[in-house]
Order: sequence, then C-alpha cells, then structure tokens
Amino acid sequence: MANIILHLIRLIQYQQRQIKWLLEFICKFIPLKQWMFDDSHSPKYQKFKVDQLPLFANRRSGKWDFDFLQEYYLWRYGKKVAPIRRRVKSEVPDDCKCPCCGAPSSYIYRNNGKEGQMKCKVCSTVFNPVNNEFTATHVLRCPHCGHALEQKKSRKFFRIHKCINPKCPYYLHNLKKVDPEHLREPFGKNKYKLHYLYREFTVDFFKMDLSTLPKNASSLKFRKHDAYVMSLCLTLHINLSLSLRRTAQALHDLYGINISHQQIFNYARTAAIVLKPFVDNYDYNPSDTLVADETYVKVRGVKSFVWFVMDSLSRSILGYRLSDNRSVGPCILAMRQALKYFKRLPETFRFIADGYSAYPLAAQQFLLQFGNDFKFDVTQVIGLTNDDAVSKAFRSFKQQIERLNRTFKATYRVSSGYDNYPSASNNIVLWVAYYNFLRTHAAKRYKVLNNIEELNAADTMPGKWQLLIKLSQQTILRMQEEKQGC
Repeated sequence: MANIILHLIRLIQYQQRQIKWLLEFICKFIPLKQWMFDDSHSPKYQKFKVDQLPLFANRRSGKWDFDFLQEYYLWRYGKKVAPIRRRVKSEVPDDCKCPCCGAPSSYIYRNNGKEGQMKCKVCSTVFNPVNNEFTATHVLRCPHCGHALEQKKSRKFFRIHKCINPKCPYYLHNLKKVDPEHLREPFGKNKYKLHYLYREFTVDFFKMDLSTLPKNASSLKFRKHDAYVMSLCLTLHINLSLSLRRTAQALHDLYGINISHQQIFNYARTAAIVLKPFVDNYDYNPSDTLVADETYVKVRGVKSFVWFVMDSLSRSILGYRLSDNRSVGPCILAMRQALKYFKRLPETFRFIADGYSAYPLAAQQFLLQFGNDFKFDVTQVIGLTNDDAVSKAFRSFKQQIERLNRTFKATYRVSSGYDNYPSASNNIVLWVAYYNFLRTHAAKRYKVLNNIEELNAADTMPGKWQLLIKLSQQTILRMQEEKQGC
C-alpha cells in the first residue's frame, strides 16, 4: 500500500513538472489572440471598460466676417447695422471683440448684466470674453455620433468629457442591455455606464524622469563598521524579513556586533539608493506576456498602494511604483518602467490585469503617445470566480501576480507599516533587488530568476549583496559617463 501511494505521489510530481514546462512553452512560442466575449462587455462590466479615443477636430477662430456681414445687410435691407445707442456709459471693455465675426466693442452689449455674458448685435453670438468656444483650438467629438463632448468633471490629473447626445447609437445600444426592472426604478439607469466618456489628462506622465537619484544619497565610507556588516544587515533585514530592531538584536546575539537600528536603517537607505539604477536598467529580456496588479500597504497608518508589473515567463518584476492614491498616474509610471525594454511591441504581446479601469486607460495613453508601435489591449481577469470565459482562460496568469503580492506582504507585515514614503520606497527597491537576483524560486527549480555570473563568485548571501552593490556602482558610473557624453 505504501509503495502505491509513493508511486502516485511521484506520478503527480512528474505531471506537475510537465504542466509547468507546457505553460512556459505556450507563453513563449504559441501566440494567443485577445479574447472578446459578449458577457465580458455586458452592462454589469461597463464600469470596468474604457471607451475608445474621441475624434479631434480643428476649430476655426470665427465663422463670419464683420465687413462682409455689413455689406450683406446693406444689400438685403438697404442699411448697415448701426452701433448700439447706450443710455449709460458702456461697461464693455474697448478691446472686447466678437469672437465670431470680429465686431468692435460698440456693437457688443452685456446680455445678462454683470454675470459676464456678452452678445453681438451683428451676428447675435452669445459668448464669454474670457473663455468661449471660439478660443479653443480643437474640439473633442464622440466617435460614434460626432456630437461635441461636454466637460462634466475635473479631477486631480484629468478632466472627464461626456457625450450627452440622447440619440447617440452608443448610448442607445447600451440602453437596450439595461435590466427592465432598473429602468422602472428612479435613477435606475445610473447603475450602468451608458454614455461615451473620455478622460483628458492634464499631467504628462511620459515626461517624468524615472531614473533620477534621490538627493539624500550618502557615502559608502565606513567609520565604525565595514561593508561586511552592512551586507549582514541587508541579509537579516531583507532576506529573513526581520525588523530593524530585531536585526540589531540578531547581530548582537549571533556575531557580537553592537549596532543601533538607526544605523541599520541608514545602511538600508544607502543600499537602496545605489541599487535602484541597476534594478531599473538591468536587461531582463522580457517575454511577450506581462501581468500587473496593485496591492496596498500602510504608511503612517494611511492606506497606500504598490503597483507591480511582472514578466509571466521569467517571473521577474519589470515595473514597480509606490503611490498614495490608486489613480491612473502611478499605473502609467509602473507600465512605463516595464515597457521601456521594448522598442515596439510584438504582435503576440499580451497584458493581463484585473478589472480595474486604470490599466486599459493607461494602455489608451500609450497608444495616444507612441502610436501603433505600442498599441495593445488589456486582458482583464475580473473577480475571484470565473464568471466569464476570459477570466477562466487567463486565471492562471492572474494567480502569478497574486502570489507575488502575498510574498511581498509577508515581508512587509513584520514592520507593521512604514513611517514615511521615502523609507517605504527604499524597502521596496531592496525587496525587488532581492526578489529578482538573490531569492531562489520553486517555480524555477530553486534557482534565481536572473543569474548574474559575477554573483556566483560569492558563496554566502552577504558576499552576494556586496557584489550586487559593486555592480550597481558600475552602472551609476556608466550612466553618468553617458550623460556627460551626450
């Protein structure tokens, strides 16, 4: 009986290895197209959907000409339009002109008293002298009906434009899918996203520098301790997930080294500043399948968010970002960090994320910024259960990033949150360096994700940390030389 059980266990382990090998083979060599299903685009999922880009139409500065209109009135009615006869002194500024026909201030009067609205006597145009439709260089139009979009809301990083045309085919198509019970309820339609929406960003996230070194970088010259003690601190603090005070206690109990937890914090901060350029600029040679997700951490007791973008095949973390909000801005920065390894996206490229609308909105901004070279769709695995065919087919990819989040949270919980954002960012950089280059993974048969030959010269983990810091220093010098050469 024992032999049969042992045989079955070995058979299951063999089948598991074969399944992992087949999954890696499929991800690398067999392209899978983006799946589109009607159930994933039902009104219940509309709030997760990002609409296509609007139509950008140029607007002329005016429609009519003042002199032409005066000649027309003379021909049609036998007289020109006379200036306004004012009973009191005019409150219209002398430099005010009609934006439509160019009529001077003598033909313009206030249409609603002191509210600011003006009206032209020649062309009957109602306008605001400060902000009006004629001052805009372009107009946004709905791609489905061509109706001009109307700005509805203004957020921190973007403005929301909406198509309010009640005869828009996009709106009528979505209205047919609404549950009849909700139509009978007051404001029942508000449960669904029916109108076309477009978010116009006011901040250019593609011009932000991703590789600038922090100003609080400190020296690696040691007074009391040496580089080996620093690497011991990193090994206990990062590899073994010990807090700063427990790291100091372990060094005292195991090696007789008296060091304060503040000094360990200074070592960790210096190491993070040195390692960040190497981690962010290492050539990971990513595959054509990326997975993204966000998780939360506590900074000063306030919920903050960490964004991760990883390669599904190699399991390496390509992009990461800490933010105090869950908006699309940090998502774009994390995706920029991951997509910078591509000059142009391959035809089989696939980006997998959850149902949060920030990911397709970020993909839309990449298309708007770089054109068809970075055009891709986001495969959204929605919810925790496979309620649609897309989630069922790509659930295994989403589980990879969820496993990454659990691994990260296990190391984060020992600190019970971070004290400030700089220290939180430094800890994340150190953890990503450890995860990508020093940590062994069961999915890779207990090998590191990215094998660096220089690190193989060290037999112990403190030695590997020292060599990794040395390689990072060389990377910083090379970046500085390239910057000076430019």
